[in-house]
Amino acid sequence: MPHLDPADPPRRRANPMPGHGTWENDRPPVCGVVGRERGEIGLTVTARSDRETLDTVVRRASWPGVTVNTAEWCGYNGLPAMGRSRAAVCPAQGEWARDDDGDGIREVHNNRLEGLWTGLRNFLRPFRGVNKVYLYQYVAMFEWGYNVKRVTEAFVWALLGVRSATICPT
Repeated sequence: MPHLDPADPPRRRANPMPGHGTWENDRPPVCGVVGRERGEIGLTVTARSDRETLDTVVRRASWPGVTVNTAEWCGYNGLPAMGRSRAAVCPAQGEWARDDDGDGIREVHNNRLEGLWTGLRNFLRPFRGVNKVYLYQYVAMFEWGYNVKRVTEAFVWALLGVRSATICPT
């Protein structure tokens, strides 16, 4: 149905501002890294998503000599200067994954991280908006839950703060 009353404009959903978010425009970015071997993630809420910030996040999360798979954004151009090689896909040109060595397995992609953002949004959705001051705590809980691969009895007892599940003999 068309909105007929010009004095009462329709409600705008989300934050319609284009471009990357910043702390100042109430869209703090969340930077993420995923380890290829163990599948663990590392998420960081930052004030902005510029090259210096990304360099800091990648430097803390990786060793020199690793290959970092990214999208084709110029903010990642500093990776080779800090000792990380870069393999990039260009989604704007319809490239989502690439097989560089010709073995039929597409090694170069960032699909796991892209799927992770969907999981984070779904995790935050029931809260119906999170204050940016506390966003890092919600992100930390999501990260922790994602990285827990197996819940054991000892893990549950540690989580509850109980020393042992057994009763001490008298």
